[in-house]
Amino acid sequence: MTAMRLRTIALVSCLAISSAYGSGLDDLSNKDASLGIKGALDQGAESAIGKLGVPGGFLNNPEVKIPLPPALEEVAKGMRMIGRGKDADELVVTMNQAAEQAVPEAKELLVNAVRTMSIEDAKGILTGGDGSVTRFFREKTAAPLTDKFLPIVTKVTARLGLAQKYDQFAGEGVKLGLVKGDASNIERYVTGKTLDGLYLMIGEEERTIRQNPGAAASAIVSKVFSALR
Repeated sequence: MTAMRLRTIALVSCLAISSAYGSGLDDLSNKDASLGIKGALDQGAESAIGKLGVPGGFLNNPEVKIPLPPALEEVAKGMRMIGRGKDADELVVTMNQAAEQAVPEAKELLVNAVRTMSIEDAKGILTGGDGSVTRFFREKTAAPLTDKFLPIVTKVTARLGLAQKYDQFAGEGVKLGLVKGDASNIERYVTGKTLDGLYLMIGEEERTIRQNPGAAASAIVSKVFSALR
């Protein structure tokens, strides 16, 4: 057993006797509590990737579908008025396809974040309530995932020949001061929205586990999160 795991179990042991949760956690073994936390993290990541990293995972889900930036949407309205609406629609489809192809690459980094969970990470997850799992993943993986997603998004948009069109549209918005920052570049815009969608879906899985532990994918996750209620 690694020193990190021993420290994590020790933390969970301390939290288990905290009066903040009453006696529910007192009935759990240290090992069960540790496995339950990590199991919830794994379940949230696996579920999010499974839902998003497939054809239509972004495009057909209104919660995460990547739209044109608001300023470019104004440009798109003008395009539709002159019969070029198809170009704008193709941009939206391509952005979402790029996100769908990038998401599966997140699995390794998310799993590694769970494996290297620190004492403070475990404490924050166990006591943080709704959103704590999402915050953990965002803090630990946002920067490296950005680096991993960018080349994938760039490859997809370049292959479909739409990156140049997007940049041209965005360039007009930049000239007018309507488009700023990452929204002026398709790769960075899509990467940012891909991360937002991934963390949103992880958050939904977390809420489901906390609200209905009995529906968790594993018995140990159900047991630990039932004790928190």
